[in-house]
Amino acid sequence: MQEATGPLKGLRVIELGVLLAGPFCGQLLGDMGAEVIKVEPPGQPDPLREWGQVKPDDKSLWFPVVGRNKKMITLNLRHEDGQNMLKDLVAKSDILVENFRPGTMEKWGLGYDVLKAINPGLIMVRISGYGQTGPNAKKAGYASVGEAFGGMRYVMGEPDRMPSRAGISLGDSLAATFGAMGALAALQHRNATGQGQMVDSAIYEACLSMMESLVPEYGVAGHIRERTGSFLPKIAPSNVYPASDGMMIIAANQDTVWRRLAEAMGRPELADDPKFKSHVPRGENQAEIDALISDWSRKLTQAEIADVCEAHGVPCGPIYTGKEMMDDPHYAARESITQVPHPHFGTIPMQNVFPKFSETPGNIRWSAPETGAHNEEIYGDLLGRSDDDLNALKESGTI
Repeated sequence: MQEATGPLKGLRVIELGVLLAGPFCGQLLGDMGAEVIKVEPPGQPDPLREWGQVKPDDKSLWFPVVGRNKKMITLNLRHEDGQNMLKDLVAKSDILVENFRPGTMEKWGLGYDVLKAINPGLIMVRISGYGQTGPNAKKAGYASVGEAFGGMRYVMGEPDRMPSRAGISLGDSLAATFGAMGALAALQHRNATGQGQMVDSAIYEACLSMMESLVPEYGVAGHIRERTGSFLPKIAPSNVYPASDGMMIIAANQDTVWRRLAEAMGRPELADDPKFKSHVPRGENQAEIDALISDWSRKLTQAEIADVCEAHGVPCGPIYTGKEMMDDPHYAARESITQVPHPHFGTIPMQNVFPKFSETPGNIRWSAPETGAHNEEIYGDLLGRSDDDLNALKESGTI
């Protein structure tokens, strides 16, 4: 088993909750070197262990990613003994991550006030749909609901149909990322003062934070941003364009880059056309400029478009699936995808640790272990419980 190498080595994280937001936050911290102890109720493993569009041999290909670098224990937080054992863990930990509906931890006698009294330096990351306060706090809030409430869903998709969604759980992942970022900022505060704090990451607010100028556009100008499909209004040219064998992204919305694209197209005169010469008129004539580029691009292959754009310093690129990612030399050179040992598949490819650190690079020590795989290590070695105690706790359904 590999040793942690990341900048968070030496920190201990307790991960509670299920599905994506809490576990992804734990994954991020574990990738950066923290010891992450994931808690699952006995007999009720995280449903994410069964999720995924493709399950060879009925094995999840999602959970090995989100469960990597974690130590797995079982613990029933509805039992008093389980609550007391969590408190023992809190006393020896730095960060606790949970993504239950607000009020759940308090119902179990494990609210932040209780846990902070045990460990004043504890940082408690709480991820939920609507946050820990406000009239909606205790409502159920999955990623899709948070994306809608935070304004993201309304602007996603084509203008002539219902809002679309990304093919991933953006809201959960964004809230988890903000939770991890908040935990690291809280660590800096703790280093200065010795005091922990609560980090309240709401899915809808994580989405709201990504909405650029949407709020002042309405608040100042009364404008409601609408769905526009593959482009942003008034930002031209920047779109998906056809190739003879597929499609390419070309982004040339800066004046100097647009001039270079016009030269690459063999139409340098377009750069001086009053309709296209600067940012504002290009935005006003967006459909026309996109049509001109499409007429040029569809006669070329993806490789030919890439070559001519690169030669002229114009940003462009293909739209990748997993297949192209696995074959791409840039991915290989940066080790963006890595092979991780897996007990069933031998090895499993997955995205590597990001961002990259020059002095303390994060690493993937193992893929997701089985439920309860580290009970003896955590309860025996860390908390000092005897074998007899562990057997009794298991028989009582506590672990």
